[in-house]
Amino acid sequence: DKQLDRFIEEIRKDPYWFDFFYTEITTGMRLGEICSVRWEDFDAKKGVIKVRRTLHRDDKGNPIVGDTKTFAGRRLIYLPDSTVSVLVDRKKTAYGDWIFHYPLAPELPMNPSTAYRKLKQILRDADLPDMRFHDLRHTFATHALTSGVDAKTLSGILGHTNASFTLDTYTHVTTDMHAQAAEVVCGFLQQFLGEDLKPWQEKEKTEPVP
Repeated sequence: DKQLDRFIEEIRKDPYWFDFFYTEITTGMRLGEICSVRWEDFDAKKGVIKVRRTLHRDDKGNPIVGDTKTFAGRRLIYLPDSTVSVLVDRKKTAYGDWIFHYPLAPELPMNPSTAYRKLKQILRDADLPDMRFHDLRHTFATHALTSGVDAKTLSGILGHTNASFTLDTYTHVTTDMHAQAAEVVCGFLQQFLGEDLKPWQEKEKTEPVP
């Protein structure tokens, strides 16, 4: 959490990139997806973004617009109010059709390589550990799970094919959540069962796991 706070503090220094990275950490879109969203995909009244496309690389390494990674990748993402406000303000000074255009050419979408290099620069300037762009997606997903978003809903937000893939990917998070849930259930049952629950607890601790 401290690292995330430091990251947000650093991106606030540049309004253009603040909009980009703040949208990323509040939606969990893939790099190619966030680089290819257009204003027609954003509905401020409903507070949503439609993910319809992504940026691929051709044989020469140039970015080209294409279909999403999977059919599930075409999805609707509901945005936090803060992200809606960021995008509404950004639209007031928009130059073209792309929400995040290439800095030197508004008629072109953001180049994923440019965004990746900018991330590395931000991390260095903020004295934060090196990470991949995909780790921002993981940050979003981890916070969503620990905040109570169920795996099926999160799977839809991330564009995963099924919820089991989401659970497998974030086992490290769900394991901790299971332990916390057990403590909550235990405390709840003790209110009703009181001393009767203790023998069951002791038995659970001593019995070997099959």
